[in-house]
Amino acid sequence: RRHRALFAPIALYSKKIKDVKELKKGDTITIPNDPANGGRALQLLAGAGLLKLKEGVGHAATVEDIIDNPLRLRIVEVEAATLPRTLDDARAAVINQTYALPAGLNPVKDSLLIESKDSPYANMVAIRTGDNRPELVELNNALHTPEVKQFILEHYKGSLIPSF
Repeated sequence: RRHRALFAPIALYSKKIKDVKELKKGDTITIPNDPANGGRALQLLAGAGLLKLKEGVGHAATVEDIIDNPLRLRIVEVEAATLPRTLDDARAAVINQTYALPAGLNPVKDSLLIESKDSPYANMVAIRTGDNRPELVELNNALHTPEVKQFILEHYKGSLIPSF
């Protein structure tokens, strides 16, 4: 059974531009090279109208699924942990919250584009139906207290969004 979740959005950042409308033909955008987050990054760019992807690929999209790229953006896949460092060279980078926050980037305040809150990617506590072990119930209850919610909001500065 599913329990309330935390949402850690993926977002597009840049040190060179303040709006996606400033992207120019041939600009380089770096994205995560792992399948799950690379697909999320491409969906983010497609959702902004920067790319068009093959019908039905969803979050499993790869760069090979790009069927229209009006600005001929150069999409470069790199190790997710190195994405913040690519901002010095690339025009923009799609960076996971996991790596953005330690680099001083807050997806809520600093991004040009941010993943929608209805993204299927969320962190959650999941307990099998009927598994009522006291330690699991206690963990689930502890994670969903007002104190934990306040800690998340303060510590993650809005970049990790509790949905409980």
